[in-house]
Amino acid sequence: MSQFMDVHHGMAGITADQLKQAHQADLAIEKEEGVHFEKAWADPKSGTVYCLSEAPSAEAVQRIHERAGHRADEVHPVPLTA
Repeated sequence: MSQFMDVHHGMAGITADQLKQAHQADLAIEKEEGVHFEKAWADPKSGTVYCLSEAPSAEAVQRIHERAGHRADEVHPVPLTA
């Protein structure tokens, strides 16, 4: 499985509870696409949310986000980690 970092824009003012709810929505259906969302981070001031996942493809990540109601603006492969 490959790792992906996806980015959501336009979520200014997101709260910790809203971030947790969005992450839980992904977790509830992630297995249907063979995806596992590991962690999510948010900057309420800029409205940027980041999600780290393991998945068979960027398209699988996007499908889960779309079905959960928060389409990613960007999905990037993460080929190297330290």
